[in-house]
Amino acid sequence: MVDDQGTRSVRGLGRGIARALIGLATIAVITVASIGFGLRVTPLQSVSALGQTVGVGVTSPTASLRGPGEVDLFGQPLPTQARFVGPIRPRLVLTDITLNQQVAGLFSPDTQAGSAAALGDQLASGWKRYFAWEITFVAVGALLLLGMIAGWRRHRWSWRKTLVTVLGGLLVVEAVNVGLILLTASTASGVLHDVHSLGELVGRSEQPALAAAPGPPLPGVQAIVMGDSTAAGLGGAPLPNPSRDDEACGRSADAYGVLLGRVNRWNIRNLACSGATIRSGLLGSQTTGDRSLPPQLAVAKRAVNASAVVIGVGANDLNWGPMIRLCAVSVTCDDRASTVFFQRQLSLFARDYYELLRQIAGLPDDPKVVINLYYEPFATDADCLTGLTPAKIGVLLDRLGALNAVLADGAKTFGYLSVKPDFTGHGLCTEQPYVQGLGDAAPFHPNGTGQLVIALADERALLGAP
Repeated sequence: MVDDQGTRSVRGLGRGIARALIGLATIAVITVASIGFGLRVTPLQSVSALGQTVGVGVTSPTASLRGPGEVDLFGQPLPTQARFVGPIRPRLVLTDITLNQQVAGLFSPDTQAGSAAALGDQLASGWKRYFAWEITFVAVGALLLLGMIAGWRRHRWSWRKTLVTVLGGLLVVEAVNVGLILLTASTASGVLHDVHSLGELVGRSEQPALAAAPGPPLPGVQAIVMGDSTAAGLGGAPLPNPSRDDEACGRSADAYGVLLGRVNRWNIRNLACSGATIRSGLLGSQTTGDRSLPPQLAVAKRAVNASAVVIGVGANDLNWGPMIRLCAVSVTCDDRASTVFFQRQLSLFARDYYELLRQIAGLPDDPKVVINLYYEPFATDADCLTGLTPAKIGVLLDRLGALNAVLADGAKTFGYLSVKPDFTGHGLCTEQPYVQGLGDAAPFHPNGTGQLVIALADERALLGAP
């Protein structure tokens, strides 16, 4: 009899321990699921300062206890230089920029210092607001899960036990959630408060606005073209009486800027240069041949009455030409190493592109700005390109599409126009290509007809035509 009672006691104790463990495991699962639900569904909190609208949210939780946050520029995530404590870190998404004269003034060195604290204040406020909403959504998730469990056990529980279980579980979940916020997310508020610019966060202090290049104003210039070899018209007919800079940069009479000037009877200044990138060409000086050229944007600032600016840049930043050649001689173009390298290059380009768009705000007379996207130089079924199979061409076109997405999103964010010329059915290997062939002076670059197509697309954009 005693043995039976002892056995029952041991069994009862075992069942009690098992129930307790199951209960703890259940509440742990509910806690993790509810916090995960809260982090996933809590919307970005929109804040505005210095003409920038930024969505404040969180990165995906990580296993590390310290690391960078994330800044999303035009769809490209960039790690922050600032490091944050905890597995949950800030994610900032640039969604809009207002570029009027007042905001443009905030970008100049003499006014930015007195106003930049506003951005940090707003980011810190948005971060706190995000977690206020996150706490609410965690509560919703926990109540749903606890309610499901209570409903499943309703035949064995009284309403009082059900209420105590649901409320007690909710308190435990929120206690863990708030504790994690206090331990990890609260430290980020101070870091964000000290942020003066998104450029600073991604590891490169925003440059002061470029001064105009030396030389007299250019009041008679009505439009400006900046960019790389495509904008320069590389491989086209030579200019009449070209300057040494024109020759060094490969500028031609077929360039779309020349055609725009002819149609609109503009005095247009084509500053584009073969080999130009944002850092070495548009925002920084460029050396080509025996010529050292000032930054294109700095020269553009001397055109005090220009009403239009057309920009085509990005291919050289991403090493597009070498990428095509490497793809042609490789077994595959989308191996892991080359894909990671491309994504890294695209992220760096997004950072430099942001800086370029920001500084364009300093151009005089508030001109219309058109960002040219890149045409597709070949169709996926092109059969005249040695080493480039349809699968390889598909990879290259996907990467070109990713570049164009960054260009278009940046233009939209800053309130500029973006244009993609349509070369469909006229790529390399077609009967009437819009691009130069492998035996021409500048393979894959637009020929005279292609330059005309680009000029017409730009003209429609400048006139506001659909």
